[in-house]
Amino acid sequence: MNIPNILTTIRFALVPVYVLVFFSNAKYSVLYATCIFIIAGITDVLDGYIARKYNMITKWGIILDPLADKTMLVTVILCLYLKEYLPIWVLLFIVIKELAMVFGGALLFWRMDKTVVAANKYGKISTLMFYIAIFIVALNINTILNYVIISVAILTAMLAFSKYLIRFKDIKHNKHNKELDIDKS
Repeated sequence: MNIPNILTTIRFALVPVYVLVFFSNAKYSVLYATCIFIIAGITDVLDGYIARKYNMITKWGIILDPLADKTMLVTVILCLYLKEYLPIWVLLFIVIKELAMVFGGALLFWRMDKTVVAANKYGKISTLMFYIAIFIVALNINTILNYVIISVAILTAMLAFSKYLIRFKDIKHNKHNKELDIDKS
């Protein structure tokens, strides 16, 4: 267990803390919960930075880090939906996209020689946009602003997802070509 993996574990632990605070009777429960979400985001940035800078990247971390992110994001979106900050279509989009990412990642890992696709810049931009959008939605300043920012976050998520699909197709295609080369020898 290294520091980045510990930070990822902390992010997993923050998920139920977020839920408890979000649904508490505290006066500013949504804002307090949003602070927990931001802390989780900071641990995400820190674990990635430390892992790359100090060469602490592990397969375990490559798998668990995005899973922690997805768990936190889906939880936050679900909570915001349940308190009617977001419409159902946002929740459905996020859940379907994240499930597709998890199943696609699992397929690559288990069926294609333990292949793991690391986050790309589009995925990182999408994550950043969701952090910004969730913060603005939690502030609940203006309904139109909420819809605009969440729509921008979803558009960036769609772009990131399309890039992952292209990468998945390329990996599958390259594996198929390697198998054909082996058969020819």
